[in-house]
Amino acid sequence: MSSDLKAQLRSDLTTSMKSRDELKSATLRMVLTAITNEEVAGKESKVLTDEDVLTVLAREGKKRRESVVAYTEANRPELAARESAELEVISRYLPAQLSDIDLEAIVTAAVAAAARSGATGGAAIGAVMKIVHPQVKGRADGGVVAGLVKKALTP
Repeated sequence: MSSDLKAQLRSDLTTSMKSRDELKSATLRMVLTAITNEEVAGKESKVLTDEDVLTVLAREGKKRRESVVAYTEANRPELAARESAELEVISRYLPAQLSDIDLEAIVTAAVAAAARSGATGGAAIGAVMKIVHPQVKGRADGGVVAGLVKKALTP
């Protein structure tokens, strides 16, 4: 039940170290450390599945996106560039993001399904998110999804 993705990350780290790619090596080390921390978090250590590893990668990617915004607002372009480059490395291991059209179609179908079960208006946000979240997990930003759901449910 070992993670193929984690093995791929380790292999790519070795390759990047041999090619002396400092940015990629440092980024992969940080990602592998985050994965290890996730494995030993809690009362018992566990082996992460590929899905769990993707969740950690998505979390690390989100941290980098937020850092880019913060550094840009603080007028620190060199740090923003570094975080952006790290985000590019992490993005190579994440699944392709859904297009806006695909995302809107999923949200529209979920709103229709929630309406059939009797949930409408603002009170249906939770019901719709329960339907949408498993379909878009790791492939769309949660804030964007929530915004689309609210937009679809408000007249």
